Amino acid sequence: MAILVTGAAGFIGSHVSHALLGRGEQVVGVDNLNDYYRVQLKRDRLTPLLAQPGFRFTEIDIADNDAFNTALRGEKITGVIHLAAQAGVRYSIEHPFAYSRANVTGHLVVLEYCRHLASLQHLVYASSSSVYGGNEKLPFSESDPVDRPISLYAATKKADELMSHTYSHLYGLPQTGLRFFTVYGPWGRPDMAMWMFTEAIVAGKPIRVFNHGDMKRDFTFIDDIVAGVIACLDKPPKADGKSAPHRIYNIGNHRPEKLTDMIALIEKSLGREAEKILEPMQPGDVAETYADITAIQRDHGFAPKTSIETGIPLFVEWYKNYHGINS
Repeated sequence: MAILVTGAAGFIGSHVSHALLGRGEQVVGVDNLNDYYRVQLKRDRLTPLLAQPGFRFTEIDIADNDAFNTALRGEKITGVIHLAAQAGVRYSIEHPFAYSRANVTGHLVVLEYCRHLASLQHLVYASSSSVYGGNEKLPFSESDPVDRPISLYAATKKADELMSHTYSHLYGLPQTGLRFFTVYGPWGRPDMAMWMFTEAIVAGKPIRVFNHGDMKRDFTFIDDIVAGVIACLDKPPKADGKSAPHRIYNIGNHRPEKLTDMIALIEKSLGREAEKILEPMQPGDVAETYADITAIQRDHGFAPKTSIETGIPLFVEWYKNYHGINS
């Protein structure tokens, strides 16, 4: 028996795979290794996983239904952690079809695969805090309306939630959707602000600070995210006669932090001050995110432990080691 992790070469997927292997699970990983960002980083994430006997990997596009099912034929899968997706809010404005393929068609392929698995106990999948769009009520709660997304990326993630609910209703497929809030940490993504700021400061280049720095994010450290994902995997929702076995949770740090404070911590960790170019808000972006995590705390004991004062220096130290930068 094994756990299937889609997006296994990704930031969250590689960390989740390590955690599952660490507790003795067999892990089947899939990823298409696309070039949205540096493929070598994805390969480097995979290298230590491939060295472990409990990990099997196939390079595959989850939106290719025939190839996906052929690659997984014969695998005894009891749980699926579906993290593969086309990420990025701003990128979706210029490359919309990448999102419809990976996030909509790809999610449907995974749903169809799961509903035919007699051994499956639970599908956990990635949604996003982006579904809250321009909601002004804070913190964001799962009961808030999410029918006005302001980016195509957010719209595809909301579509995933709707499709998942439908499959749970029709086929009794136990599912949990997780709305991630600004995940960061070692092995993070180069398209995210923390990496881009660190890279620019190291290179002595200016950083672009949007909305003139008047932004807040609920930064959530990767170790806390992994703990929450696995806690959810271990406790599938059950049909109660009134609703389908499908739950959606926010998973965040429950602590919005100022963008300027994040930058200051990077500067302190690097021992260098950034040159800042203040710019207006980018299309599709929001000024603040803030997760109400009451539900996931209640149902799964989720308790994030890592503040940005601890987490950002850990990221910066990893970044320097990965790139061979001397202190």
